[in-house]
Amino acid sequence: MLFATRQNLQTNSKDALTRPVQITKMHLTIRPESLKDWQSIRRVNQAAFEGDAEANLVDALRDGGFVGVSLVAQVDGQIVGHILFSRIKIVTKSETIDALSLAPMAVMPSHQRQGIGTMLVESGLAACREQGQRIIVVLGHPEFYPRFGFSAELAQNLESPFGSGEAWMAMDLSEESLNGIEGRIEYSPPFLALE
Repeated sequence: MLFATRQNLQTNSKDALTRPVQITKMHLTIRPESLKDWQSIRRVNQAAFEGDAEANLVDALRDGGFVGVSLVAQVDGQIVGHILFSRIKIVTKSETIDALSLAPMAVMPSHQRQGIGTMLVESGLAACREQGQRIIVVLGHPEFYPRFGFSAELAQNLESPFGSGEAWMAMDLSEESLNGIEGRIEYSPPFLALE
C-alpha cells in the first residue's frame, strides 16, 4: 500500500478559508482513498475549484469505474487534498493504448502553497509506476507539472479534445512508450460531459 508522510513542515495557512493561523507542525499522510473519504474529497474539490464541476467529475469517474489511482492528503486526521488519475485511451492508426489522465488535483485553499500538491503528484506517480502504467497526460499549469517530468513536447502528437499548447503535457513512465506515437486521446464519458 502506498503511504507517505511529512512532518515538521513550517508554513502560514488559513483555517477554514477564513481566519489566518500559523501552522508550526504538520503531520501529512498521503494514502489511497477509501469509501469513508468520499464526502471529504467532494468538499476539497468544491473548495479548491470554487464550485461543483470537479467534485461531480470525481464522483462520476468513480461511479463509472474509470479511476486508476485516487489518493488523499491528510493533515492531522483531516482530508485537505486529493489527486485522481483516470483511465483513458490513446487511439492511433494501428492500435489503442491504455493511459491515464491526471485530473483533478485539489488542495484546500487553507493548505495550499505548503508542498501538499507536490507530495500528491509524487505519490500519485509512484502509485502509477507500481501499477505498471506507462503514459500519463495532464492539462495543467505549465510552470508546475514539468518538475515531475511532464512535457508539452511529449504531448504534441497527442490530440486532446480540451486544447493544446504548453498546458497540454504528457509523461512517459517507461521512457519509450511515446516514441513515434501519434493519436487522439479518448477521455471517459464523465470528462466529455464537461465540454
